[in-house]
Amino acid sequence: MTETILTNKKHGMLVLLLTLVLYVLAVIGTILFAVEAMVAPMVVCIVYLCLGWIFFLGLKVLAPQEALVLTLFGKYVGTLKGEGFYYVNPFCVAVNPAAKTQMNQSPDIESAKGGGVLAALAGSSTGLPKEAVSKKISLKIMTLSNARQKINDCLGNPVEIGIAVTWRVVDTVKAVFDVDNYKEFLSLQCDGALRNIVRLYPYDIAPGAEATGDVHPDEESLRGSSEVVAARIREELQSKVQEAGLEILQVRITHLAYASEIAAAMLQRQQASAIIDARKMIVEGAVGTVEMALERLNQSGVVELDEERKAAMVSNLLVVLCGNHEAQPVVNTGSLY
Repeated sequence: MTETILTNKKHGMLVLLLTLVLYVLAVIGTILFAVEAMVAPMVVCIVYLCLGWIFFLGLKVLAPQEALVLTLFGKYVGTLKGEGFYYVNPFCVAVNPAAKTQMNQSPDIESAKGGGVLAALAGSSTGLPKEAVSKKISLKIMTLSNARQKINDCLGNPVEIGIAVTWRVVDTVKAVFDVDNYKEFLSLQCDGALRNIVRLYPYDIAPGAEATGDVHPDEESLRGSSEVVAARIREELQSKVQEAGLEILQVRITHLAYASEIAAAMLQRQQASAIIDARKMIVEGAVGTVEMALERLNQSGVVELDEERKAAMVSNLLVVLCGNHEAQPVVNTGSLY
């Protein structure tokens, strides 16, 4: 089923004025025909006064970036798009299965609360009062805040991650007729796409970890390559919601952290890794300094050092350069022999 845009229906103001004029004429005609005892014309005027309100049902007002999907006795007849005052068949019915479903905004607009698959859908169960529900479909750019989820990364470590998805409706027919509720469908597909991509990456860069599917180790991680991960989530999500007439404009990661049960252990691991890296750098610098000192002493001929004295000098220099505390000098007035 393809989307059909109704472009020749902007006659709402004309029909409204004509209907009101006919109502005024019907009232006047009823009085005059009753005085003249003209039964047939009077009956016509009375019938119009009783049923003329039906024409008001065909009046539709749309604001910018709004659409209305219309059906006539169960058959799709077309879609109204764009601002304007429209008039359609009074018996046409607007269809929007997701009219009662309200979605939370991203955390920087409104904090997401709760969890679960459909935690980003607030009000889908309670709904709105029947008279307040509009069947119009918004074509504006909207944001879905997907609740934080606990997912294992490629190394099996549980991480908590949340995303904000910027999306819009591009095909109203697919959104209304191809899926039961396109908003709930989007939320469910967000959960699936997020799990499919996050499990391919480590939280931090891990030697030998493969993420792109090309059987070669990568240098990407959830923490260090958030833009790359978000782009892959967007591609995955777009492929899943294409059939619902939705377009995913952007995906951004709003929360990323180790799960609480391993956060403390991973912090200690990161601290230990940082200490080891710092020690390696200190030792490399100290060894270079010792080599330079021995070479300079040998070239200048200031002092002749045998192997034992060289070993003692190297030991002392490494202690001074690699120690955590300031070295205390000791003056040796004797001999090593």
